[in-house]
Amino acid sequence: MHTMADPIERGCLTAPDSVSVLCGEERFTYAETWSRCRRLAGHLGGLGLGKGDRVVVVAANCHRYVEAYQAIPAGGFVIVPLNTRSSEAELHFASADSGARVLLTDMPARPYEQLFEHVIRMPGGYEEAIAAASEAELGAPAGVEEGDLAGIFYTSGTTGKAKGVMLTHRNLIANAWTALTWARLGPADRWLLMAPMFHAAGTCAVLAASWVGATQVVLPTFDSDRALDLIETEQVTATLAVPTMLIGMIEAQLRQKRDVASLRLLSHGAAPIGTEVLRRAHKVFPDSELLHLYGTTETAPIASAMPAEQELLFEPRARSCGQPAVGVQLKVIGPAGRPLPPFAVGEVAIRGANVMAGYWQRPEETASVLQDGWYRTGDLGYLDDRAYLFLVDRLKDMIVTGGENVYSVEVEEALYLHDRVLEACVFGIPDPRWGEAVQAVVVTRGPVTAEELKVHCRKSLASFKVPKQIVVQEKPLPRSASGKILKRELREPYWEGCATRIGGQ
Repeated sequence: MHTMADPIERGCLTAPDSVSVLCGEERFTYAETWSRCRRLAGHLGGLGLGKGDRVVVVAANCHRYVEAYQAIPAGGFVIVPLNTRSSEAELHFASADSGARVLLTDMPARPYEQLFEHVIRMPGGYEEAIAAASEAELGAPAGVEEGDLAGIFYTSGTTGKAKGVMLTHRNLIANAWTALTWARLGPADRWLLMAPMFHAAGTCAVLAASWVGATQVVLPTFDSDRALDLIETEQVTATLAVPTMLIGMIEAQLRQKRDVASLRLLSHGAAPIGTEVLRRAHKVFPDSELLHLYGTTETAPIASAMPAEQELLFEPRARSCGQPAVGVQLKVIGPAGRPLPPFAVGEVAIRGANVMAGYWQRPEETASVLQDGWYRTGDLGYLDDRAYLFLVDRLKDMIVTGGENVYSVEVEEALYLHDRVLEACVFGIPDPRWGEAVQAVVVTRGPVTAEELKVHCRKSLASFKVPKQIVVQEKPLPRSASGKILKRELREPYWEGCATRIGGQ
């Protein structure tokens, strides 16, 4: 049995004097981090919190967040990380929905804070609290078990109101074991933590790094140039980037070259990415292994991995998300829930110790996606004859035009092949003749017309897949904090006053 206390405790036992985390000018050893985690848990217990009580965190990445992520669950409490860019209404909803009693934050005071019994401000209030607290027991000695709830992680809500994903210690420890296989972390590694920690991508390697005594280099708020500077100055060896980060780092490195030879692993995930973007990444970061990760918040998060992706960039499997992660099962099912043969498109389902316990206080929605131990993702894809997973679309985003199914990912891939396309988003809009028409919004890195892009697409796509309309713009596409393009925001204006769209809402 393992709990979230075990990784940081082992780091303290095996490498007490090694740097566990650095953020700006602040550096803490494993022995110091272990003590600070125990005192944070002690302070929360002193406030009257008991096992299972929830603690909301609204803060930028920092070493204190790394401590809280480990100490809150290890102390028997439940962490609820919320998006720092959420609206007042969104913060109020998630805070009230979770029933949390305590808030940790580095943000200015806002009305939703009235929901909490205690508000601990970082850095000052946090430091005062742990300085005065006694060290509490963590993990099993504190009565924490692997089946206990560790965190409630609210989904980004790209298709509607956010849901609280319940992840147990078992779920997050299973992901840590998986991370140790795909990241191959060791004591000499220096992991750049740059994806926001309120998202599963930001924390997917925190436990794994602690377990082996690696150093975590924390970037509070992502900036492409700052990330590259840290890779160079701190000799970062591995990181994970969401697509918008990777695109930004490519462009920044082309503008001003840094020495990034230390970066042995450049993993990416959390949202779809074009193959052409990955080819550019390999040219800009030639010494780095590219690693494609796929997963969901509901799977804690990693479900599949494709190491050494740079070796496949000109092969069909370049579009794949890799094979099932160690300890994870994948299958593709049809409308009746039965497994489909290789190469048949259906809904991706996932089973393993990493799969969530369910949605917080939403039994009906839990039952709709958890069936016989399998999580139904809502992603459309297929498995080839070697269990490589290919995603083709979200089930709700598939475009049905004139009775033909069009998968937006395929059209986006075609657009990305144009050397002046920086970002692309494809979705369906109402059409009186065809039911839906293919629409694209494109962000460019140089002058190009919509007609030129249509001509370009006709070279590789059937005529019914070529976008009927292409909006060319310079401003970035709207994205969630996890890097997912908010397709709903782009699509909704076209559907105002229309019936529910064929492929979903």
